[in-house]
Amino acid sequence: MKASTSSYDGRVTARRPRRRIPEATVARLPVYLRSLLELTGTDTATISSERLAEMAGVNAAKVRKDLSYLGSYGTRGVGYDVEYLLFQMSRELGCTQDWPVIIVGVGNLGHALANYRGFADRGFPVGALVDADPAKVGERVGGLVIRGIEELPTIAAELGTCIGIVATPAQVAQEVADRLVAAGVSSILNFAPAVVNVPPDVSLRKVDLAIELQILSFYQQRRAPLAAKVALPPSPSVPAPATGDVRAPGVVPAALAATGETSS
Repeated sequence: MKASTSSYDGRVTARRPRRRIPEATVARLPVYLRSLLELTGTDTATISSERLAEMAGVNAAKVRKDLSYLGSYGTRGVGYDVEYLLFQMSRELGCTQDWPVIIVGVGNLGHALANYRGFADRGFPVGALVDADPAKVGERVGGLVIRGIEELPTIAAELGTCIGIVATPAQVAQEVADRLVAAGVSSILNFAPAVVNVPPDVSLRKVDLAIELQILSFYQQRRAPLAAKVALPPSPSVPAPATGDVRAPGVVPAALAATGETSS
C-alpha cells in the first residue's frame, strides 16, 4: 500500500499505510486528545505515558499500546512530544477538517444540541436543523432556521460530506435514519432511545442517556449498605403482655375483637 503525505508544522510528512485500529482504541483516542488539549498553553512539551494514562483514566500500558497504532512510540526517559501527538491524533480522528452536522428533530434535546457551541469548537459545526413538524419549520434556533424534513436531500447536497444526528422520539428514529441514508449521509449519531438499523457502509453510533443512568443505578445500589435496602418501618410500641399471657404483643383473639371486648 502506498503511503500518503500530510502536513505538520509547515512540513510535509509521510503517512504510514493505514493499519487496522481496534474499536476500543478508537473510542479512547478522543479521550487522549481531550487530555492533550488541556495541556495547550501550559508550556508542556512532552508527556509520559503514565501522566497521559492518569489524565485519561486508563493504565500506562494501554496508552502505549494505543499510541503504537498511530506509529507513535515515544522516547524512553522523555515521553511523547505533545504537539506532534496532537497532530497524529487529530489526523487519525479526521479532526484536521470540519464536518458539518445535521440535527434532525428540534425538540428539547435538539434545541440544546443546536445551542451547544462545543461542537463547532471541536470541528463539528451545526450546518442545518430539520424537523417534520410544520409548526417548527421557519423557527430560528442557534442562528439557524429550521427546515422541513423533505429538504434533507437538498441539505445534504449543500453541506457535502456531513454527519447526521437523530434527536427524535423513538417511534420515528428508524424512518429518520432511513431518510438520512437515502440523502447520502453515511455517518449517524442516534440519540433516540431506539434500536436503529443502517446499511453496512453507514457508520452508526448510539447515545442513550437512560441506559447510562440505569448502569449507574446498578452500581449505586450495590454500593448502598444492605440495611438500607431491606429497612422496614418501625413497629408501633406495644405494652408488654401480662405475666402468663403467651400471645404475641398486639394480637387480639378474633372472638374478643368481634364483640368489641378487649383482652386483659
